[in-house]
Amino acid sequence: MGKLYAISGVTGMTGNELVRQILTEDSRDRILGFDNFYASSIDTVSDRIDDERFEFFEYDLNNKEQMLDFENRVRSASPKYDEVIYINCAAVVHTEHFYHVYETFETNVEGMNEFLQQAIRVGAGKFINCSTSEVYSMNSWNENGGVKESDYLTMAVAEHSQRTSYATGKLLTEFFMKDAVDEGRIRGCSIRFANVYSKDERYPKHIIPYIINSFRDEGKVVLLENSRKNRRTFLNNYDSCSAVLALASTDTALDGTVYNVATDEEISIIDLATLCAKKMGITEPVIEFEGYRESDPERRLLSTEKIRTRTSWRPVVGLDKGLDECISNYIPRVSRDL
Repeated sequence: MGKLYAISGVTGMTGNELVRQILTEDSRDRILGFDNFYASSIDTVSDRIDDERFEFFEYDLNNKEQMLDFENRVRSASPKYDEVIYINCAAVVHTEHFYHVYETFETNVEGMNEFLQQAIRVGAGKFINCSTSEVYSMNSWNENGGVKESDYLTMAVAEHSQRTSYATGKLLTEFFMKDAVDEGRIRGCSIRFANVYSKDERYPKHIIPYIINSFRDEGKVVLLENSRKNRRTFLNNYDSCSAVLALASTDTALDGTVYNVATDEEISIIDLATLCAKKMGITEPVIEFEGYRESDPERRLLSTEKIRTRTSWRPVVGLDKGLDECISNYIPRVSRDL
């Protein structure tokens, strides 16, 4: 009979790739998804919008009337499927919002919890909560293979920076998830993604598309002063989404706990910018520095031992290939050949 997926933020970076990975040619699954286009566009699912297995709604996670209608639609469709899986991808994620508590709280915290309660009410079997590696805050790496999900956190507080309000909100959703599973109301888990990027982001605000588009449009890139020291790993959204589905299909992993999803290809931000420039044919890239971000960890290195042990998930898109895909998408071949 197949599976019925209910996905919030379905046209966002994670959601739209999930649509493609779920609706393969021989899939009997169906997706009911919604988005309010806060940081996305219907264009991201244009290749699947006419698929009869995909039903899209321009709904807002925080609109109670719209969410009631969505809940009723899921409830009506669910008897035709073997199981119902909720995936919460809706979130205010761009760094520019991190310092503004109310811009992230309603959607990331209250909205997530309401979506979780909806899943429980309709009798969904599983719920995947997309969290963030930002929760590691100032303790975001170690030399023993990276931080683990069970490690204690050292977070910046309001005395240091408002930025951590975003991480604190996301961390709270992990408690919602764990409580629901511990109480036997649903199976599920939370995922801490690390620096996800995509070849087709609607708004190039994450660092990789930002660098590429800056070189393309301005002939230079302006980085924060933090970038003189910062190092990161980068996760292609194909791999982040395959991790979501690997966990959703592994019942023993849905114990309410948290899973890191990341790569171990660490690179400095300056080297990242230089590599992007090289791939774009820029031999002497102009890199300038302006501004400073408080409570920004110099490194973010996560251990993925837990998800690798409990599922068959492995990342398959290395940074070299991922950057090539991004550049090919953001810069048409004809302009690079001129």
